[in-house]
Amino acid sequence: MFSKSRINEPGPKAGADADKLKANEAATSKPSFDYASGAPKAKPPASILSADLTITGNLKTTGDIQVEGTVEGDIRAHLLTVGESATIKGEIVADDVVVNGRVVGRVRGLKVRLTSTARVEGDIIHKTIAIESGAHFEGSVQRQEDPLAQGAGGENPPVVLKQATEPSK
Repeated sequence: MFSKSRINEPGPKAGADADKLKANEAATSKPSFDYASGAPKAKPPASILSADLTITGNLKTTGDIQVEGTVEGDIRAHLLTVGESATIKGEIVADDVVVNGRVVGRVRGLKVRLTSTARVEGDIIHKTIAIESGAHFEGSVQRQEDPLAQGAGGENPPVVLKQATEPSK
């Protein structure tokens, strides 16, 4: 019958209602910080270059590569695994290098491992190295604190050679 209107009654301020509503929502909702996003992302699997694949050109990644085929060019990666059937003709620069197959060219790595089936023709510049019995290696070995700092993809200035000419008569 009668309904009393609240129009003329004093009540809480509009800002106070909004603050109460926000506080109530915050108490019942998920926290604003998503803990899942702070977790490290899962490491992607290594890229695999199959045995029937031949690549002519340079490869560069921040991830891992497993080569089973042939690469004629330089490779830069985080972890490079050279399979037993693989042949690489070019420079290798990686944090970790595991050679099971054939490499013709310079190898630069923080950790370099030549397994018993490895065949390397070229210089190895490393921080740590392991060479298993049976590995074939022709070249020089040099230890450096930071072997990745030089010679990675043309970072060194070019060498200019001048040919000696005979004086004109």
